[in-house]
Amino acid sequence: MPQESLRLRAIRDPTTMNPADAMQAAQAAPVVDMSLFGLFWQAHFVVKIVMVGLLSASIWCWSIIVDKTLLFRRTEAEMDAFEEAFWSGRSLEELYRSYNDRQPNGLAAVFVAAMREWKRSFEGSGRQVQSLSQRIEKQLDVTIHREVERLESRLLFLASIGSAGPYIGLFGTVWGIMTAFTSIAASKNTSLAVVAPGIAEALFATAIGLFAAIPAVLAYNKLQASVAKSQSRLEGFADEFSAILSRQIDERLSLAA
Repeated sequence: MPQESLRLRAIRDPTTMNPADAMQAAQAAPVVDMSLFGLFWQAHFVVKIVMVGLLSASIWCWSIIVDKTLLFRRTEAEMDAFEEAFWSGRSLEELYRSYNDRQPNGLAAVFVAAMREWKRSFEGSGRQVQSLSQRIEKQLDVTIHREVERLESRLLFLASIGSAGPYIGLFGTVWGIMTAFTSIAASKNTSLAVVAPGIAEALFATAIGLFAAIPAVLAYNKLQASVAKSQSRLEGFADEFSAILSRQIDERLSLAA
Protein backbone atom coordinates (compact mmCIF):
# COMPACT_ATOMS: atom_id res chain seq x y z
CA MET A 1 0.00 0.00 0.00
CA PRO A 2 2.92 2.46 -0.21
CA GLN A 3 1.70 4.03 -3.46
CA GLU A 4 -1.76 4.62 -1.94
CA SER A 5 -0.24 6.30 1.13
CA LEU A 6 1.88 8.55 -1.07
CA ARG A 7 -1.18 9.57 -3.03
CA LEU A 8 -3.08 10.39 0.16
CA ARG A 9 -0.17 12.44 1.49
CA ALA A 10 -0.04 14.37 -1.79
CA ILE A 11 -3.75 15.16 -1.59
CA ARG A 12 -3.67 16.22 2.08
CA ASP A 13 -0.52 18.34 2.04
CA PRO A 14 1.56 18.31 -1.15
CA THR A 15 4.14 20.75 0.33
CA THR A 16 5.35 18.21 2.94
CA MET A 17 6.55 15.71 0.34
CA ASN A 18 10.15 15.52 -0.67
CA PRO A 19 11.02 15.36 -4.43
CA ALA A 20 11.43 11.58 -4.42
CA ASP A 21 8.04 11.06 -2.84
CA ALA A 22 6.49 13.56 -5.24
CA MET A 23 7.91 11.63 -8.19
CA GLN A 24 6.55 8.38 -6.83
CA ALA A 25 3.16 9.97 -6.27
CA ALA A 26 3.11 11.25 -9.85
CA GLN A 27 3.96 7.77 -11.10
CA ALA A 28 1.22 6.31 -8.90
CA ALA A 29 -1.39 8.76 -10.25
CA PRO A 30 -3.91 7.26 -12.65
CA VAL A 31 -3.00 7.51 -16.34
CA VAL A 32 -5.29 9.88 -18.25
CA ASP A 33 -6.03 9.26 -21.93
CA MET A 34 -5.05 12.54 -23.67
CA SER A 35 -6.00 11.44 -27.18
CA LEU A 36 -8.79 13.30 -28.98
CA PHE A 37 -11.23 10.46 -28.41
CA GLY A 38 -10.15 10.22 -24.78
CA LEU A 39 -10.68 13.94 -24.23
CA PHE A 40 -14.15 13.68 -25.74
CA TRP A 41 -15.10 10.58 -23.77
CA GLN A 42 -13.96 12.03 -20.42
CA ALA A 43 -15.62 15.42 -20.96
CA HIS A 44 -18.77 16.54 -19.15
CA PHE A 45 -22.01 15.57 -20.92
CA VAL A 46 -22.81 19.25 -21.64
CA VAL A 47 -19.42 19.64 -23.31
CA LYS A 48 -20.04 16.42 -25.22
CA ILE A 49 -23.34 17.82 -26.55
CA VAL A 50 -21.52 20.97 -27.69
CA MET A 51 -18.81 18.92 -29.41
CA VAL A 52 -21.27 16.62 -31.18
CA GLY A 53 -23.36 19.59 -32.31
CA LEU A 54 -20.33 21.41 -33.71
CA LEU A 55 -19.05 18.30 -35.47
CA SER A 56 -22.48 17.73 -37.03
CA ALA A 57 -22.61 21.37 -38.13
CA SER A 58 -19.12 21.03 -39.63
CA ILE A 59 -20.16 17.96 -41.64
CA TRP A 60 -23.26 19.78 -42.88
CA CYS A 61 -21.15 22.83 -43.80
CA TRP A 62 -18.79 20.70 -45.87
CA SER A 63 -21.72 19.05 -47.68
CA ILE A 64 -23.05 22.53 -48.55
CA ILE A 65 -19.60 23.67 -49.68
CA VAL A 66 -19.14 20.69 -52.00
CA ASP A 67 -22.70 20.91 -53.37
CA LYS A 68 -22.48 24.66 -54.02
CA THR A 69 -19.05 24.39 -55.62
CA LEU A 70 -20.36 21.81 -58.07
CA LEU A 71 -23.51 23.90 -58.65
CA PHE A 72 -21.55 27.04 -59.52
CA ARG A 73 -19.28 25.15 -61.87
CA ARG A 74 -22.28 23.61 -63.61
CA THR A 75 -24.07 26.98 -63.79
CA GLU A 76 -20.98 28.66 -65.23
CA ALA A 77 -20.68 25.98 -67.91
CA GLU A 78 -24.40 26.28 -68.77
CA MET A 79 -24.10 30.06 -69.08
CA ASP A 80 -21.10 29.75 -71.38
CA ALA A 81 -22.92 27.22 -73.57
CA PHE A 82 -26.05 29.39 -73.78
CA GLU A 83 -24.13 32.56 -74.62
CA GLU A 84 -22.33 30.73 -77.39
CA ALA A 85 -25.65 29.51 -78.79
CA PHE A 86 -27.33 32.92 -78.37
CA TRP A 87 -24.65 34.88 -80.23
CA SER A 88 -24.14 32.21 -82.89
CA GLY A 89 -26.76 33.77 -85.16
CA ARG A 90 -29.61 31.34 -84.52
CA SER A 91 -33.09 32.84 -84.59
CA LEU A 92 -34.76 33.67 -81.29
CA GLU A 93 -37.70 31.39 -82.12
CA GLU A 94 -35.46 28.41 -82.74
CA LEU A 95 -33.48 29.08 -79.58
CA TYR A 96 -36.67 29.45 -77.57
CA ARG A 97 -38.05 26.13 -78.83
CA SER A 98 -34.81 24.33 -77.96
CA TYR A 99 -34.71 25.66 -74.37
CA ASN A 100 -38.43 25.86 -73.57
CA ASP A 101 -38.78 22.08 -73.41
CA ARG A 102 -36.11 21.84 -70.70
CA GLN A 103 -35.83 23.21 -67.20
CA PRO A 104 -33.57 26.15 -67.99
CA ASN A 105 -31.27 27.73 -65.45
CA GLY A 106 -29.15 30.84 -65.45
CA LEU A 107 -29.11 32.84 -68.67
CA ALA A 108 -31.39 30.34 -70.40
CA ALA A 109 -34.05 30.87 -67.72
CA VAL A 110 -33.86 34.65 -68.22
CA PHE A 111 -34.15 34.23 -71.98
CA VAL A 112 -37.09 31.83 -71.82
CA ALA A 113 -39.01 34.04 -69.37
CA ALA A 114 -38.66 37.09 -71.63
CA MET A 115 -39.53 35.17 -74.80
CA ARG A 116 -42.56 33.60 -73.14
CA GLU A 117 -43.94 37.05 -72.31
CA TRP A 118 -43.12 38.21 -75.83
CA LYS A 119 -45.00 35.33 -77.44
CA ARG A 120 -48.02 35.76 -75.14
CA SER A 121 -48.35 39.39 -76.16
CA PHE A 122 -48.09 38.81 -79.91
CA GLU A 123 -50.00 35.53 -80.08
CA GLY A 124 -52.93 36.76 -77.96
CA SER A 125 -56.07 38.12 -79.52
CA GLY A 126 -55.58 41.60 -78.09
CA ARG A 127 -51.94 41.98 -79.17
CA GLN A 128 -51.10 44.11 -76.15
CA VAL A 129 -47.82 45.60 -77.30
CA GLN A 130 -47.96 49.06 -75.75
CA SER A 131 -46.65 48.03 -72.32
CA LEU A 132 -44.72 44.96 -73.48
CA SER A 133 -41.30 46.43 -72.62
CA GLN A 134 -42.33 47.01 -69.01
CA ARG A 135 -43.77 43.51 -68.69
CA ILE A 136 -40.63 41.93 -70.14
CA GLU A 137 -38.45 43.89 -67.72
CA LYS A 138 -40.62 42.71 -64.84
CA GLN A 139 -40.25 39.11 -65.99
CA LEU A 140 -36.49 39.56 -66.28
CA ASP A 141 -36.24 41.01 -62.76
CA VAL A 142 -38.35 38.23 -61.25
CA THR A 143 -36.37 35.51 -63.03
CA ILE A 144 -33.03 36.99 -61.99
CA HIS A 145 -34.24 37.22 -58.40
CA ARG A 146 -35.35 33.57 -58.52
CA GLU A 147 -32.01 32.45 -59.94
CA VAL A 148 -30.05 34.36 -57.31
CA GLU A 149 -32.20 32.81 -54.57
CA ARG A 150 -31.46 29.36 -55.98
CA LEU A 151 -27.72 30.07 -55.92
CA GLU A 152 -27.82 31.60 -52.42
CA SER A 153 -29.90 28.87 -50.80
CA ARG A 154 -28.31 27.38 -47.66
CA LEU A 155 -25.43 29.87 -47.70
CA LEU A 156 -26.98 31.53 -44.66
CA PHE A 157 -26.20 28.37 -42.68
CA LEU A 158 -22.50 28.80 -43.48
CA ALA A 159 -22.64 32.41 -42.28
CA SER A 160 -24.43 31.36 -39.08
CA ILE A 161 -21.89 28.65 -38.24
CA GLY A 162 -19.03 30.95 -39.13
CA SER A 163 -20.22 33.61 -36.69
CA ALA A 164 -21.71 31.44 -33.93
CA GLY A 165 -19.37 28.42 -34.01
CA PRO A 166 -16.55 29.96 -31.92
CA TYR A 167 -19.03 31.19 -29.31
CA ILE A 168 -20.68 27.78 -29.06
CA GLY A 169 -17.26 26.21 -28.59
CA LEU A 170 -16.41 28.86 -26.02
CA PHE A 171 -19.55 27.97 -24.10
CA GLY A 172 -18.37 24.35 -23.96
CA THR A 173 -14.94 25.53 -22.84
CA VAL A 174 -16.33 27.70 -20.03
CA TRP A 175 -18.55 24.87 -18.86
CA GLY A 176 -15.67 22.38 -18.99
CA ILE A 177 -13.30 24.67 -17.08
CA MET A 178 -15.97 25.30 -14.46
CA THR A 179 -16.43 21.55 -14.05
CA ALA A 180 -12.65 21.03 -13.91
CA PHE A 181 -12.18 23.62 -11.16
CA THR A 182 -15.06 22.11 -9.22
CA SER A 183 -13.33 18.72 -9.37
CA ILE A 184 -10.03 20.30 -8.32
CA ALA A 185 -11.69 21.94 -5.32
CA ALA A 186 -13.30 18.64 -4.33
CA SER A 187 -10.01 16.70 -4.53
CA LYS A 188 -7.98 19.51 -2.86
CA ASN A 189 -5.13 18.82 -5.28
CA THR A 190 -3.76 21.50 -7.60
CA SER A 191 -1.01 19.50 -9.27
CA LEU A 192 -0.65 19.83 -13.03
CA ALA A 193 -1.49 16.16 -13.52
CA VAL A 194 -4.92 16.79 -12.01
CA VAL A 195 -5.58 20.19 -13.60
CA ALA A 196 -4.34 19.54 -17.15
CA PRO A 197 -6.85 16.87 -18.31
CA GLY A 198 -9.92 18.93 -17.37
CA ILE A 199 -8.53 22.08 -18.99
CA ALA A 200 -7.59 20.12 -22.13
CA GLU A 201 -11.09 18.68 -22.39
CA ALA A 202 -12.55 22.16 -22.11
CA LEU A 203 -10.23 23.72 -24.69
CA PHE A 204 -10.99 20.85 -27.08
CA ALA A 205 -14.51 22.29 -27.43
CA THR A 206 -13.08 25.64 -28.58
CA ALA A 207 -10.85 23.86 -31.08
CA ILE A 208 -13.86 22.05 -32.57
CA GLY A 209 -15.75 25.36 -32.73
CA LEU A 210 -12.91 26.93 -34.71
CA PHE A 211 -12.66 23.81 -36.87
CA ALA A 212 -16.31 24.28 -37.84
CA ALA A 213 -16.26 28.08 -38.14
CA ILE A 214 -13.11 28.82 -40.15
CA PRO A 215 -13.98 26.75 -43.27
CA ALA A 216 -17.57 28.03 -43.08
CA VAL A 217 -16.45 31.68 -43.12
CA LEU A 218 -13.94 31.18 -45.93
CA ALA A 219 -16.40 29.19 -48.04
CA TYR A 220 -19.22 31.68 -47.44
CA ASN A 221 -17.10 34.60 -48.65
CA LYS A 222 -15.95 32.67 -51.74
CA LEU A 223 -19.41 31.39 -52.63
CA GLN A 224 -21.03 34.77 -52.02
CA ALA A 225 -18.53 36.31 -54.43
CA SER A 226 -19.52 33.67 -57.00
CA VAL A 227 -23.19 34.55 -56.49
CA ALA A 228 -22.44 38.24 -57.05
CA LYS A 229 -20.51 37.38 -60.22
CA SER A 230 -23.38 35.26 -61.57
CA GLN A 231 -25.92 37.93 -60.67
CA SER A 232 -23.91 40.57 -62.52
CA ARG A 233 -23.74 38.30 -65.55
CA LEU A 234 -27.49 37.67 -65.46
CA GLU A 235 -28.27 41.37 -65.17
CA GLY A 236 -25.90 42.22 -68.01
CA PHE A 237 -27.51 39.69 -70.34
CA ALA A 238 -30.99 40.85 -69.30
CA ASP A 239 -30.13 44.44 -70.25
CA GLU A 240 -28.76 43.36 -73.63
CA PHE A 241 -31.70 41.10 -74.42
CA SER A 242 -34.21 43.72 -73.26
CA ALA A 243 -32.63 46.21 -75.65
CA ILE A 244 -32.91 43.71 -78.52
CA LEU A 245 -36.58 43.07 -77.84
CA SER A 246 -37.28 46.77 -77.37
CA ARG A 247 -35.93 47.52 -80.85
CA GLN A 248 -38.12 44.80 -82.33
CA ILE A 249 -41.15 46.18 -80.51
CA ASP A 250 -40.47 49.66 -81.90
CA GLU A 251 -40.13 48.21 -85.40
CA ARG A 252 -43.46 46.39 -85.13
CA LEU A 253 -45.20 49.46 -83.77
CA SER A 254 -43.84 51.60 -86.62
CA LEU A 255 -45.00 49.04 -89.18
CA ALA A 256 -48.45 48.85 -87.59
CA ALA A 257 -48.75 52.63 -87.68
